[in-house]
Amino acid sequence: MSRTIVAAVAQMGPVARDESRVQVVDRLITLMREAHGRGANLVVFPELALTTFFPRWLLDTQEEIDSYFETEVPSNETQPLFEVGKDLGVSFHLGYAEKMTSNGTTHYYNTAILVDEKGEIAGKYRKVHLPGHAEPQPGLPHQHLEKRYFEVGDLGFPVFRSMDGIMGMCICNDRRWPETYRVLGLQGVELVMLGYNTPSTNPFAKTEAPHLGMFHNHLSMQAGAYQNGTWVLASAKAGIEEGVHHMGGSCIISPTGEIVALAATEGDEVITAECDLGRGKYIRETIFNFDAHRRTEHYGLITERTGAIPPPQK
Repeated sequence: MSRTIVAAVAQMGPVARDESRVQVVDRLITLMREAHGRGANLVVFPELALTTFFPRWLLDTQEEIDSYFETEVPSNETQPLFEVGKDLGVSFHLGYAEKMTSNGTTHYYNTAILVDEKGEIAGKYRKVHLPGHAEPQPGLPHQHLEKRYFEVGDLGFPVFRSMDGIMGMCICNDRRWPETYRVLGLQGVELVMLGYNTPSTNPFAKTEAPHLGMFHNHLSMQAGAYQNGTWVLASAKAGIEEGVHHMGGSCIISPTGEIVALAATEGDEVITAECDLGRGKYIRETIFNFDAHRRTEHYGLITERTGAIPPPQK
């Protein structure tokens, strides 16, 4: 029996530093309505969708830092998105900066949630692979201070049963790490949702060819999709945001590793595809039949070691 959903990836153009939550949510609702008009019952929004990408700056005060974080979702400003999703019967994935308090300690995470068609939160993920630095780096065209503003996620890589399938999430830099997809794959994931905010050039590799940023972006996700027999739905922020160009390239990737839908602009844009959640079953039962072919006794270094250590010279 086919388990097909019509999935939409809702790319966003730049979000200005002074753009309000209300203004951003209005944009998200417009994209959701367009996706619904195309028959979509799932919409994937980008990483940190509610604000500009604030880790590019060294912020002066805790008050300013906190202004970019959500203390509750839904909030007064984001509630309309939940209500429209419920009215339309559309599930959605939303990335945002989360501030929460547990046992008297405040924590800050780069977070994504999956909201079901009833407007209820069906799953939450907090970013594990934080890129960049905790301190500003001199001489760079822009900073990347995620390690300053966020903690490493504490939820691992969970999966969730929703929309008659097994759903997983990751965020931005997570998409580059094969461990992300494999941990999800070992739980039978059938569809991975993710958002990203990625500059189009690498400031640490000035000699890197301009095309490689987008190539590596898609390569990592296509490999993760194929090697785990899963759909990958990737939503970007795109265009020049506060002086920094973001690459875009939002896409929908099938379990065969093929890109079946690709954004054509650097602005607010919706792309859709019919996603048969059983499409990757044959891959998981043949070439990537984990139970038959994985040899965990030889993979110890993956969890025993973080950095690479070459063998000693003779």
